[in-house]
Amino acid sequence: MMYETILSPIHYGGMQLKNRIIFAPTTFGLSDEEYLAKIRAIAQGGCAMIIVGDVPVGKSRFEKSLFDAKGFAFYQQVVKIAHDADCKVCAQLHQSDSNLLAMFKYIPGLLLKKITPDQLREKLNAEVAPYITNMSQRKIHEIISGFGKAAALAKQAGFDMVQVHGDRMCGSFSSAIFNHRTDEYGGSAENRARFAVEAVSAVHAAVPGMPIDYKLAVRQENPHFGNAGVVEEELPVFVPLLEQAGVTSFHVTLANHSALENTIPPADHPYFSQPGCFLKFCDEVRQYTDLPICGVGGLNDPDLVEQQLASGRIQCAAMSRQLLADPDWVNKLKNGQAEQIHRCLRCNKKCLGGLMAHQGTRCVYDALREKEAKNA
Repeated sequence: MMYETILSPIHYGGMQLKNRIIFAPTTFGLSDEEYLAKIRAIAQGGCAMIIVGDVPVGKSRFEKSLFDAKGFAFYQQVVKIAHDADCKVCAQLHQSDSNLLAMFKYIPGLLLKKITPDQLREKLNAEVAPYITNMSQRKIHEIISGFGKAAALAKQAGFDMVQVHGDRMCGSFSSAIFNHRTDEYGGSAENRARFAVEAVSAVHAAVPGMPIDYKLAVRQENPHFGNAGVVEEELPVFVPLLEQAGVTSFHVTLANHSALENTIPPADHPYFSQPGCFLKFCDEVRQYTDLPICGVGGLNDPDLVEQQLASGRIQCAAMSRQLLADPDWVNKLKNGQAEQIHRCLRCNKKCLGGLMAHQGTRCVYDALREKEAKNA
């Protein structure tokens, strides 16, 4: 197979990409040095764009923030590494919906091993609804204006695009499961869309002309997966409102706030075991927009990816685990070496498993790659 579509350039939401492969936003939990080495390998491996996950829309004690000099300089470094390899970079702007005050009361139990990290996740998820429902309008407006300020800083740091993270706080406001407000930010689908729409509008006003991707987290009932995000039946309300607010492309995936294995499904997942497991959500979104759509979800087989792109079902394919397993995925296709690709097993052992065990996001192929590099 020639992989002509994968390797063909595309005009993606107001920006030219050299091919159709995007590195999906990923939480790494690595040292700066290791993180930058991963970014370098992925950029040099040939993908068209890297989405840098979890860029906060305010000052942060836990994450690298554009709002302090050190964080800003770090992101400039990331951008330079990518641009040196002719790879575009997108900043995923997000606001956490974890109630930090609530979190502090669980820390002693966690340290004394009275509660497990999984139980902590459940407890924090239970805090989301009261946090979102009781948030003051003053705080809402402060966070929304933070999206605009962060976008302006991202542009200054050299990012080519920004993505508004439609899960986390945007997704929790969108979801009737978490949002029980009675003001204009709650109730009807239009009102629950307001927070996300205003966040996008703030970005659009701050960086007119800069492409805005929206990570559209879709919640599925029947069977039930995800608690935040947009329930399938409400896509006809949300998608046009987001597009009118300034979104130029959609990155479509499953909503979160349930087990992480659902949004990062292993090959033995009871429901999302198939490669391309989230593409059906792209089909649903397609009914309400003509904008470019990026699909994601266990995409490791180049033949399948080529097929989905060539048919026009999606315009770009995003992958994280596959590019961790083999950063040279695109270059190998270009050089006619498809059979030499280390194909992601979707085992989740060292990527999601490593992150959960606080050892950082790694891959079972890492040792093999080091050996190959030595012998090269």
